[in-house]
Amino acid sequence: MTSTSLLIQSKTLARAQRAVRCAPFYMKLLVAMRSQSVSLRAISDDRGMLSGYTRQPLSEVAVDNHLGWLMSVGIMRREVDGQGLTDSFRLTPVGRQLVEQWEAAGRPDSTGSPLDYLLNARNRWLRLPTWL
Repeated sequence: MTSTSLLIQSKTLARAQRAVRCAPFYMKLLVAMRSQSVSLRAISDDRGMLSGYTRQPLSEVAVDNHLGWLMSVGIMRREVDGQGLTDSFRLTPVGRQLVEQWEAAGRPDSTGSPLDYLLNARNRWLRLPTWL
């Protein structure tokens, strides 16, 4: 591997870590997604908070938006069944790697700093469209 590809990987990993820290989800959700798919309904509204998945009740639209960003940075993917995409999500290999690193470090539910939130917002809202 070249130093350029290692730099790209480290930047990608740093962006993914920041996105997870700034998301309104607890590590319990990511741990659950490591071994099984979790449906959008299980995360939204009071169910997500009561299950220990979210910091506060979130609408389905809000959950879908946050999960969509985590899909963009490579942390998770949407489950697919025989008829197409579903409303369930699962971790990617990068997501599994992050969960394992955080479990080993003993900091399961760290939240982002103000700078993390600012950088995450910049990356999320000021990115180039995919059609360019």
